[in-house]
Amino acid sequence: QVQLVESGGGLVQAGGSLRLSCAASGRTFTTGWFRQAPGKEREFVAAINWSGGNTRYADSVKGRFTISRDNAKNTVYLQMNSLKPEDTAVYYCAATNSVNPSSAPSGYTYWGQGTQITVSS
Repeated sequence: QVQLVESGGGLVQAGGSLRLSCAASGRTFTTGWFRQAPGKEREFVAAINWSGGNTRYADSVKGRFTISRDNAKNTVYLQMNSLKPEDTAVYYCAATNSVNPSSAPSGYTYWGQGTQITVSS
């Protein structure tokens, strides 16, 4: 059983930046970030495989968000720049032993508790 703990959430003005961290209690092959706004379904944000050589992004965050990982620390990061009010949501870290990054929540086995990101206009 792998436990995931997110950190780095908070309140930021539009155009600002935040970096989220996802610390895992063990090794995971693929890690993704998802988000869920009130009244909406959970949606894919970004994912990265073990080596970091394969990444995927939602169209809505391409060019603004960057996912990366430090395997020595079992930690995955999500650098978020040029934040917009529509990025406001609870952000979840998820992990799987699959080698290919998936954009579907069903592709992930382990989930963190979530961290709130609020972008003010």
